[in-house]
Formats: sequence, C-alpha cells, structure tokens
Amino acid sequence: MTPSTEIESYTKIAALLADTARSVIRPLFRRALLTQNKDDTSPVTIADRSAERVMRALLAEYVPDHGVFGEEFGHDNPHSLYQWVLDPIDGTRAFITGRPLFGTLIALLKDGVPLLGVLDQPILNERWLGIIGQPTVFSSPFGGHVGTRQNIRLTEAEMSCTAPEILQNAPHDRWLTLHNKAKRITWGGDCYAYGLLALGHIDLITECTMNLWDWAALVPIIQGAGGFITQWDGTPLQAGGDGTVLATSSAELHQEAVAILTNKPTDKA
Repeated sequence: MTPSTEIESYTKIAALLADTARSVIRPLFRRALLTQNKDDTSPVTIADRSAERVMRALLAEYVPDHGVFGEEFGHDNPHSLYQWVLDPIDGTRAFITGRPLFGTLIALLKDGVPLLGVLDQPILNERWLGIIGQPTVFSSPFGGHVGTRQNIRLTEAEMSCTAPEILQNAPHDRWLTLHNKAKRITWGGDCYAYGLLALGHIDLITECTMNLWDWAALVPIIQGAGGFITQWDGTPLQAGGDGTVLATSSAELHQEAVAILTNKPTDKA
C-alpha cells in the first residue's frame, strides 16, 4: 500500500496540475482556435496540447522518476511503478463548440491500478477528487453532494452516453436492451457525465472505444461515490482491455446491466 503521507503529497501535485491546466484552458474557451484532426479523426486544439505540456513540465520537476502517459504526447518513462495519466481536455468537441461539458482528467496509477483521480471542469470551477479507499470529494460554486443513487432498478435509471456513434463500434448491440429498458437516455457529457453519476444525477453509463486516459481518473471518483465502474463484462478496467466502460450507481444496477451486456439472461447450457 502507498503510505498516506505519500498519497497526500501526490494529491497536492494532482491539484497543482489541475489548477495549472485550468489557467491555460479558461482563456481559450470560446475563442477562435485552429482545430486539427488526429490520425483517429478526433479533434485537437492548442488548448489540449498547451495544457498537457504544462502538466508534463510540472511532473518533470516534482516527480521526475514517475512515468507520464498523455493523450497528446505519448508515454515517457513507461516502466516506472508510478504512472501519471493525463487527458487535458476530455470532450474536445464540446470545447470547440463552446459547451462547458468537457473536463481535464488526471490520474496516478501504481502498478497499473488507479490510486487517485481528478476530474476538473475549468469553466464551471468544479472539481472531483477520488482517492482509492476514500470518499470522493467535490467542490463547486453551485453546490452538490457526492453520493450515487442507490436502490435504483434499470427501469428507473437515467442512462447516458457521450454520442450514439461511439456505440456503433460496440462489440455487440446488447447495449440497446439497456437503452430500451432504462427510464431514458441522454447523449453528451464526456467525462462530465461520470461526475454527474457521482453526484446522483445519472445512474448508468455505457461507452466503448475508451482509452486509458479516458477512464483512469474516473475509477476512484466513481468508487469513492458509491458506484461501480468496470468493463461491460464486469471485469476490472485495465490498460489493454477491450475499450468498453460500464459505470453504475449501485451494485444491484451493475449486476443487472452486466447480465444484459453478457447475455446471461438468455444463456443456454
């Protein structure tokens, strides 16, 4: 286990990274920026790249022996026991269209397991902090209390996904059964939707084609709020997994969703 004093030190570094990324991103919001498409056709702006650069510079100063894996600039020191995983703007499409439903994601992994995660929304001044084994902490000028909704059945659940086209690449179409059984589905939100799940406003999220930087910070945040986050088959999220992510507000809803996504209700001996 990582000593509590060490976790406290790393938490301060994560907060500094989030503060610094926020100072880079906020002045560029709703400004005319050059947008480029990466090899996977996803957009990237100077805000994404500048924010990651400043976070990398800080990590090089404070923890030079740690690894850093960022969406924009790849992997440095990949064999270190500790790995910082950075997504400077998760939800670039929201950012470039002027919607404050994106976030900066910062995670620290030890031996591949997320120890802490930060979700920062720089425009709304909202931040979620998750530390393994501890309750999630949330700060916002609008208020709000951490805690997922419990005792919610699928027919009562508020479901969410970033975009329908994400699910076009799903390994199977059983997510449609969840969609049809849920109370309703809301599209959009990127990482911000997971923050809302931690606050009890969303109950169920299904996504796929997710990379390590998309979900690493969210694991301790969702778990520390009382929720569950795994692959669609219920197994733990891990680098090199199948890219699916299932987040739920409770153990019962998670079990119900996994049963559908793995087709257990209709499995035959």
